[in-house]
Amino acid sequence: MNQKNLLEVDWSRIPAPVDDGAAAHLVGMTMPPISLVATDDTAVTLSALSGRTVIFAYPRTGEPGKIALVDDWDMIPGARGCTPQTCAFRDLFAELKAAGAKQVFGLSTQSNSYQTEMASRLHLPFPVLSDEKLELTRALDLPTMQVAGLTLVKRLALIVDDSSISHVFYPVFPPDRNASDVLAWLKRNPI
Repeated sequence: MNQKNLLEVDWSRIPAPVDDGAAAHLVGMTMPPISLVATDDTAVTLSALSGRTVIFAYPRTGEPGKIALVDDWDMIPGARGCTPQTCAFRDLFAELKAAGAKQVFGLSTQSNSYQTEMASRLHLPFPVLSDEKLELTRALDLPTMQVAGLTLVKRLALIVDDSSISHVFYPVFPPDRNASDVLAWLKRNPI
């Protein structure tokens, strides 16, 4: 299936993910001392960051006009919507920062080179982290799905305060509303 427009989605035609409890253990966990490569050519160790950090994770972004990973990608609950989610965080970036997010990161298991192209194409004001080796995913036991032989992170968002996970958004649906939900939570829960 060709991915014509990654942003225009009729969410009523896409199956919503259900809360399978796979993220219930995350609140209160400390970020492990794992360094991930970022699209701004830095290495980020989330456990070393102070203040409030927002991390939104997604299975994988697509490329306009390219073939989807699998023909039924849109029918996998929680798969469709990575680009709309990412663009929503881009569009609300300044407001997220004003509401107390010292750092904002995207996260997926895609390679840094793939993510760097996407970050440039979408004009992202924040870095995207690559967990291509699944180090953070395994250390935190993040919810995952298996698609086409790949392990992909299920869509979620984490609020991390001084390296401790204080809130988790999971499951996330529709994806393009995740950033506004995070922003509303930040405003209700100032540091």
